[in-house]
Amino acid sequence: MRIIQLIQKPQLRGAEIFACQLSNHLNNKHEVLVVTIFKGDAKLPFNGNIQHLNRPLGKRFFDLEGWKEFNTIIKKFQPDIIQANAADTLKFAVSSKIVYSWKVPIVFRNANKMGDFINSKIKFYLNKFYLKKISYVISVSKECQKDFEKTFKWPSNNITTVEIGVEEKTYGEIPSDLDFIYKKGRVLCHIGGFAPEKNHLGLLNIFGKVKAQFPDLQLLLIGKGRLEDEVREEVKNLKLDDCVHFLGYRNDVLEILSSSQIFVLPSLIEGLPAVILESMYCETPVVAYNVGGIREVVISGETGWLVTKNDEEGFVESLLEILTNQSKIKKRVSQAKLMVSKNFMNKVIADKFLDCYKYVSKQT
Repeated sequence: MRIIQLIQKPQLRGAEIFACQLSNHLNNKHEVLVVTIFKGDAKLPFNGNIQHLNRPLGKRFFDLEGWKEFNTIIKKFQPDIIQANAADTLKFAVSSKIVYSWKVPIVFRNANKMGDFINSKIKFYLNKFYLKKISYVISVSKECQKDFEKTFKWPSNNITTVEIGVEEKTYGEIPSDLDFIYKKGRVLCHIGGFAPEKNHLGLLNIFGKVKAQFPDLQLLLIGKGRLEDEVREEVKNLKLDDCVHFLGYRNDVLEILSSSQIFVLPSLIEGLPAVILESMYCETPVVAYNVGGIREVVISGETGWLVTKNDEEGFVESLLEILTNQSKIKKRVSQAKLMVSKNFMNKVIADKFLDCYKYVSKQT
Protein backbone atom coordinates (compact mmCIF):
# COMPACT_ATOMS: atom_id res chain seq x y z
CA MET A 1 0.00 0.00 0.00
CA ARG A 2 1.22 3.52 -0.83
CA ILE A 3 0.43 6.13 1.82
CA ILE A 4 0.92 9.90 2.04
CA GLN A 5 1.04 11.38 5.54
CA LEU A 6 0.29 15.10 5.29
CA ILE A 7 1.48 17.19 8.23
CA GLN A 8 1.49 20.90 9.10
CA LYS A 9 5.24 21.59 9.05
CA PRO A 10 8.57 20.28 10.35
CA GLN A 11 8.04 20.83 14.07
CA LEU A 12 8.40 18.65 17.15
CA ARG A 13 4.78 18.78 18.27
CA GLY A 14 2.49 15.88 19.07
CA ALA A 15 0.65 15.44 15.76
CA GLU A 16 3.81 15.69 13.65
CA ILE A 17 5.92 13.46 15.88
CA PHE A 18 3.29 10.72 16.00
CA ALA A 19 2.64 10.88 12.24
CA CYS A 20 6.36 10.32 11.66
CA GLN A 21 6.61 7.52 14.22
CA LEU A 22 3.57 5.85 12.66
CA SER A 23 5.10 6.26 9.21
CA ASN A 24 8.32 4.54 10.31
CA HIS A 25 6.34 1.44 11.30
CA LEU A 26 4.15 1.49 8.18
CA ASN A 27 7.22 2.00 6.00
CA ASN A 28 8.58 -1.40 7.02
CA LYS A 29 6.10 -3.19 4.75
CA HIS A 30 4.53 -0.39 2.75
CA GLU A 31 5.63 2.77 0.96
CA VAL A 32 5.09 6.00 2.89
CA LEU A 33 5.75 9.58 1.84
CA VAL A 34 5.57 12.35 4.43
CA VAL A 35 4.58 15.75 3.01
CA THR A 36 4.88 18.97 5.02
CA ILE A 37 2.86 22.04 4.04
CA PHE A 38 4.55 25.01 5.70
CA LYS A 39 8.14 25.97 6.47
CA GLY A 40 9.72 24.67 9.65
CA ASP A 41 13.18 24.09 11.08
CA ALA A 42 12.84 20.84 13.03
CA LYS A 43 14.36 17.53 12.00
CA LEU A 44 11.41 15.16 11.78
CA PRO A 45 11.80 11.64 13.24
CA PHE A 46 10.99 9.83 9.98
CA ASN A 47 13.55 7.59 8.30
CA GLY A 48 11.89 7.61 4.88
CA ASN A 49 11.19 10.19 2.18
CA ILE A 50 9.94 13.65 3.16
CA GLN A 51 8.77 16.26 0.68
CA HIS A 52 8.61 19.86 1.91
CA LEU A 53 6.20 22.20 0.13
CA ASN A 54 7.49 25.19 2.14
CA ARG A 55 4.29 27.13 1.57
CA PRO A 56 3.99 30.59 3.18
CA LEU A 57 1.70 30.64 6.20
CA GLY A 58 0.00 33.73 4.81
CA LYS A 59 -1.57 31.55 2.10
CA ARG A 60 -3.03 28.97 4.45
CA PHE A 61 -6.62 29.80 3.37
CA PHE A 62 -6.05 30.10 -0.38
CA ASP A 63 -3.01 28.63 -2.08
CA LEU A 64 -3.50 27.59 -5.71
CA GLU A 65 0.23 27.07 -6.22
CA GLY A 66 0.48 24.85 -3.13
CA TRP A 67 -2.59 22.82 -4.07
CA LYS A 68 -1.16 22.35 -7.57
CA GLU A 69 2.19 21.19 -6.19
CA PHE A 70 0.42 18.68 -3.95
CA ASN A 71 -1.56 17.44 -6.95
CA THR A 72 1.73 16.90 -8.80
CA ILE A 73 3.07 14.85 -5.89
CA ILE A 74 -0.07 12.72 -5.90
CA LYS A 75 0.18 12.07 -9.64
CA LYS A 76 3.80 11.01 -9.27
CA PHE A 77 3.51 8.94 -6.07
CA GLN A 78 0.09 7.39 -6.86
CA PRO A 79 -0.99 6.86 -3.22
CA ASP A 80 -3.79 4.55 -2.14
CA ILE A 81 -4.53 6.67 0.94
CA ILE A 82 -3.81 10.22 2.07
CA GLN A 83 -3.95 10.87 5.80
CA ALA A 84 -4.42 14.50 6.86
CA ASN A 85 -2.96 14.97 10.33
CA ALA A 86 -4.82 17.76 12.15
CA ALA A 87 -4.26 21.55 11.93
CA ASP A 88 -4.48 22.93 8.35
CA THR A 89 -3.96 19.58 6.64
CA LEU A 90 -7.68 18.87 6.19
CA LYS A 91 -8.32 22.21 4.51
CA PHE A 92 -5.21 21.92 2.32
CA ALA A 93 -5.85 18.35 1.16
CA VAL A 94 -9.54 18.88 0.41
CA SER A 95 -8.91 22.18 -1.41
CA SER A 96 -6.36 20.48 -3.66
CA LYS A 97 -8.77 17.60 -4.28
CA ILE A 98 -11.61 19.94 -5.24
CA VAL A 99 -9.52 22.11 -7.58
CA TYR A 100 -7.62 19.28 -9.29
CA SER A 101 -10.24 16.50 -9.05
CA TRP A 102 -7.96 13.73 -7.85
CA LYS A 103 -9.74 10.66 -6.49
CA VAL A 104 -7.50 9.35 -3.70
CA PRO A 105 -9.49 8.83 -0.46
CA ILE A 106 -8.61 11.17 2.42
CA VAL A 107 -8.48 9.87 5.97
CA PHE A 108 -8.61 12.61 8.61
CA ARG A 109 -6.73 12.15 11.87
CA ASN A 110 -8.90 13.83 14.50
CA ALA A 111 -6.29 14.59 17.15
CA ASN A 112 -8.37 16.83 19.39
CA LYS A 113 -11.82 17.54 20.75
CA MET A 114 -12.91 19.63 17.79
CA GLY A 115 -16.16 20.80 19.33
CA ASP A 116 -14.18 22.88 21.82
CA PHE A 117 -12.58 24.83 18.96
CA ILE A 118 -15.77 25.40 16.93
CA ASN A 119 -16.81 28.75 18.44
CA SER A 120 -18.56 30.35 15.46
CA LYS A 121 -20.94 29.42 12.67
CA ILE A 122 -18.28 30.22 10.07
CA LYS A 123 -15.86 27.71 11.60
CA PHE A 124 -18.59 25.10 11.83
CA TYR A 125 -19.77 25.39 8.23
CA LEU A 126 -16.23 25.58 6.84
CA ASN A 127 -15.22 22.41 8.64
CA LYS A 128 -18.49 20.75 7.66
CA PHE A 129 -17.75 21.61 4.02
CA TYR A 130 -14.24 20.14 4.11
CA LEU A 131 -15.37 17.02 5.93
CA LYS A 132 -17.89 16.21 3.18
CA LYS A 133 -14.94 15.50 0.89
CA ILE A 134 -13.18 12.93 3.07
CA SER A 135 -13.74 9.18 3.35
CA TYR A 136 -13.00 8.34 6.97
CA VAL A 137 -12.02 9.73 10.38
CA ILE A 138 -9.59 8.15 12.83
CA SER A 139 -10.04 9.77 16.23
CA VAL A 140 -7.41 9.88 18.96
CA SER A 141 -9.78 8.95 21.79
CA LYS A 142 -13.31 7.69 22.38
CA GLU A 143 -14.26 11.03 23.93
CA CYS A 144 -13.02 12.88 20.84
CA GLN A 145 -14.91 10.45 18.61
CA LYS A 146 -18.17 11.09 20.49
CA ASP A 147 -17.59 14.83 20.28
CA PHE A 148 -16.88 14.61 16.53
CA GLU A 149 -20.03 12.58 15.85
CA LYS A 150 -22.13 15.00 17.89
CA THR A 151 -20.60 18.21 16.53
CA PHE A 152 -20.83 17.27 12.85
CA LYS A 153 -23.61 14.65 13.01
CA TRP A 154 -21.03 12.27 11.61
CA PRO A 155 -22.10 8.68 10.72
CA SER A 156 -20.69 6.16 13.18
CA ASN A 157 -19.70 3.74 10.40
CA ASN A 158 -17.23 6.30 9.00
CA ILE A 159 -15.24 6.93 12.15
CA THR A 160 -13.27 4.89 14.65
CA THR A 161 -10.86 5.44 17.53
CA VAL A 162 -7.21 4.49 17.29
CA GLU A 163 -5.27 5.99 20.14
CA ILE A 164 -1.82 7.51 19.96
CA GLY A 165 1.14 5.36 20.96
CA VAL A 166 4.72 5.48 22.19
CA GLU A 167 7.96 4.06 20.87
CA GLU A 168 9.65 1.13 22.56
CA LYS A 169 13.07 2.49 23.44
CA THR A 170 15.55 2.78 26.26
CA TYR A 171 16.32 6.16 27.74
CA GLY A 172 19.50 7.51 29.27
CA GLU A 173 20.37 9.69 32.21
CA ILE A 174 19.74 13.38 32.90
CA PRO A 175 20.85 15.46 29.88
CA SER A 176 24.16 17.08 30.76
CA ASP A 177 23.00 20.62 29.92
CA LEU A 178 20.12 20.27 32.40
CA ASP A 179 22.05 18.61 35.20
CA PHE A 180 22.38 21.89 37.11
CA ILE A 181 18.58 22.20 37.28
CA TYR A 182 18.06 18.74 38.75
CA LYS A 183 20.74 19.48 41.36
CA LYS A 184 18.70 22.46 42.57
CA GLY A 185 15.76 20.36 43.73
CA ARG A 186 12.80 18.29 42.65
CA VAL A 187 11.53 18.88 39.13
CA LEU A 188 8.08 19.24 37.57
CA CYS A 189 7.92 18.89 33.78
CA HIS A 190 5.39 20.27 31.30
CA ILE A 191 5.42 19.61 27.55
CA GLY A 192 3.22 21.56 25.17
CA GLY A 193 3.12 24.45 22.74
CA PHE A 194 2.59 27.94 24.15
CA ALA A 195 -1.07 28.24 23.12
CA PRO A 196 -4.14 29.34 25.14
CA GLU A 197 -5.50 25.81 25.58
CA LYS A 198 -2.26 24.63 27.22
CA ASN A 199 -2.94 27.01 30.13
CA HIS A 200 0.63 27.97 31.03
CA LEU A 201 -0.54 30.89 33.16
CA GLY A 202 -2.70 28.57 35.22
CA LEU A 203 0.28 26.24 35.57
CA LEU A 204 2.38 29.10 36.96
CA ASN A 205 -0.30 29.81 39.58
CA ILE A 206 -0.29 26.14 40.58
CA PHE A 207 3.49 25.96 40.63
CA GLY A 208 3.78 29.07 42.80
CA LYS A 209 1.48 27.60 45.45
CA VAL A 210 3.38 24.30 45.60
CA LYS A 211 6.74 26.07 45.63
CA ALA A 212 5.65 27.95 48.75
CA GLN A 213 5.89 24.61 50.56
CA PHE A 214 8.82 23.22 48.56
CA PRO A 215 11.19 26.16 47.97
CA ASP A 216 13.69 24.13 45.93
CA LEU A 217 11.05 23.03 43.38
CA GLN A 218 11.88 23.54 39.67
CA LEU A 219 9.60 23.70 36.60
CA LEU A 220 10.63 22.73 33.06
CA LEU A 221 8.61 24.07 30.13
CA ILE A 222 9.27 22.18 26.88
CA GLY A 223 7.85 23.60 23.66
CA LYS A 224 7.47 26.78 21.65
CA GLY A 225 4.57 28.96 20.57
CA ARG A 226 3.13 32.41 20.11
CA LEU A 227 2.37 32.97 23.81
CA GLU A 228 5.89 32.21 25.02
CA ASP A 229 6.82 35.89 25.52
CA GLU A 230 3.67 36.45 27.57
CA VAL A 231 4.48 33.47 29.78
CA ARG A 232 8.08 34.64 30.21
CA GLU A 233 6.80 38.04 31.32
CA GLU A 234 4.49 36.44 33.88
CA VAL A 235 7.40 34.37 35.22
CA LYS A 236 9.29 37.63 35.81
CA ASN A 237 6.26 39.25 37.45
CA LEU A 238 5.93 36.29 39.83
CA LYS A 239 9.69 36.38 40.52
CA LEU A 240 10.10 32.76 39.42
CA ASP A 241 13.00 33.40 37.01
CA ASP A 242 15.40 31.21 38.96
CA CYS A 243 13.18 28.12 39.00
CA VAL A 244 11.13 28.14 35.75
CA HIS A 245 13.17 26.99 32.77
CA PHE A 246 12.20 27.43 29.10
CA LEU A 247 13.74 24.59 27.08
CA GLY A 248 12.20 25.00 23.62
CA TYR A 249 11.90 21.82 21.56
CA ARG A 250 13.94 18.83 22.74
CA ASN A 251 14.94 15.50 21.23
CA ASP A 252 15.61 13.92 24.63
CA VAL A 253 12.12 14.09 26.11
CA LEU A 254 12.20 10.58 27.61
CA GLU A 255 15.43 11.34 29.47
CA ILE A 256 13.88 14.52 30.86
CA LEU A 257 10.62 12.82 31.83
CA SER A 258 12.30 9.86 33.48
CA SER A 259 14.45 12.21 35.57
CA SER A 260 11.53 14.44 36.64
CA GLN A 261 9.45 13.86 39.75
CA ILE A 262 6.07 14.70 38.17
CA PHE A 263 4.63 15.41 34.73
CA VAL A 264 1.97 18.14 34.87
CA LEU A 265 -0.70 18.89 32.26
CA PRO A 266 -3.35 21.45 33.27
CA SER A 267 -4.63 21.84 29.69
CA LEU A 268 -8.10 23.24 29.05
CA ILE A 269 -8.51 21.37 25.75
CA GLU A 270 -6.82 18.11 24.72
CA GLY A 271 -7.28 15.00 22.63
CA LEU A 272 -5.09 12.27 24.04
CA PRO A 273 -1.54 13.65 24.24
CA ALA A 274 1.35 11.23 23.71
CA VAL A 275 3.35 13.01 26.42
CA ILE A 276 1.06 11.49 29.04
CA LEU A 277 1.74 7.98 27.72
CA GLU A 278 5.46 8.74 27.46
CA SER A 279 5.49 9.86 31.09
CA MET A 280 3.77 6.65 32.13
CA TYR A 281 6.25 4.65 30.05
CA CYS A 282 9.04 6.39 32.01
CA GLU A 283 7.22 5.64 35.31
CA THR A 284 6.82 9.33 36.08
CA PRO A 285 3.64 10.29 37.98
CA VAL A 286 1.06 12.20 35.89
CA VAL A 287 -1.24 14.95 37.16
CA ALA A 288 -3.68 16.31 34.56
CA TYR A 289 -6.99 18.07 34.16
CA ASN A 290 -9.93 15.91 33.12
CA VAL A 291 -10.38 17.15 29.54
CA GLY A 292 -10.72 15.39 26.19
CA GLY A 293 -9.66 11.76 26.23
CA ILE A 294 -7.24 12.09 29.16
CA ARG A 295 -9.54 10.24 31.55
CA GLU A 296 -9.31 7.18 29.30
CA VAL A 297 -5.71 6.69 30.44
CA VAL A 298 -5.28 8.79 33.59
CA ILE A 299 -7.45 6.98 36.12
CA SER A 300 -7.37 8.46 39.60
CA GLY A 301 -6.23 5.98 42.19
CA GLU A 302 -4.95 3.59 39.52
CA THR A 303 -2.71 5.15 36.86
CA GLY A 304 -2.41 8.81 37.83
CA TRP A 305 -4.01 11.87 39.38
CA LEU A 306 -7.00 13.28 37.46
CA VAL A 307 -8.23 16.75 38.47
CA THR A 308 -11.43 18.58 37.54
CA LYS A 309 -10.82 21.22 34.88
CA ASN A 310 -9.81 24.62 36.34
CA ASP A 311 -9.60 23.23 39.89
CA GLU A 312 -6.21 24.72 40.70
CA GLU A 313 -6.49 23.89 44.39
CA GLY A 314 -7.22 20.26 43.54
CA PHE A 315 -4.20 20.23 41.25
CA VAL A 316 -2.02 21.65 44.03
CA GLU A 317 -3.31 19.02 46.47
CA SER A 318 -2.44 16.23 44.03
CA LEU A 319 1.10 17.56 43.59
CA LEU A 320 1.59 17.88 47.33
CA GLU A 321 0.32 14.34 47.83
CA ILE A 322 2.93 13.00 45.42
CA LEU A 323 5.74 15.10 46.87
CA THR A 324 4.97 14.08 50.45
CA ASN A 325 3.73 10.50 50.11
CA GLN A 326 6.12 8.34 48.10
CA SER A 327 4.35 5.10 49.04
CA LYS A 328 1.34 5.95 46.83
CA ILE A 329 3.49 6.58 43.79
CA LYS A 330 5.08 3.18 43.11
CA LYS A 331 1.87 1.23 42.63
CA ARG A 332 0.27 3.80 40.34
CA VAL A 333 3.29 4.34 38.10
CA SER A 334 3.78 0.57 37.80
CA GLN A 335 0.15 0.09 36.77
CA ALA A 336 0.42 3.00 34.33
CA LYS A 337 3.51 1.57 32.64
CA LEU A 338 1.88 -1.86 32.38
CA MET A 339 -1.18 -0.30 30.72
CA VAL A 340 0.98 1.57 28.19
CA SER A 341 3.15 -1.47 27.46
CA LYS A 342 0.08 -3.64 26.79
CA ASN A 343 -2.13 -1.23 24.87
CA PHE A 344 -0.27 1.81 23.55
CA MET A 345 2.90 0.76 21.76
CA ASN A 346 3.28 2.18 18.26
CA LYS A 347 4.11 -1.18 16.72
CA VAL A 348 0.59 -2.37 17.58
CA ILE A 349 -1.06 0.99 16.90
CA ALA A 350 0.37 1.02 13.35
CA ASP A 351 -1.44 -2.22 12.50
CA LYS A 352 -4.73 -0.65 13.59
CA PHE A 353 -4.17 2.30 11.27
CA LEU A 354 -3.38 -0.09 8.44
CA ASP A 355 -6.64 -1.95 9.05
CA CYS A 356 -8.48 1.37 8.69
CA TYR A 357 -6.68 2.15 5.43
CA LYS A 358 -7.59 -1.27 4.01
CA TYR A 359 -11.22 -0.77 5.02
CA VAL A 360 -11.35 2.62 3.28
CA SER A 361 -9.68 1.24 0.15
CA LYS A 362 -12.29 -1.50 -0.11
CA GLN A 363 -15.12 1.00 0.28
CA THR A 364 -13.80 3.17 -2.54
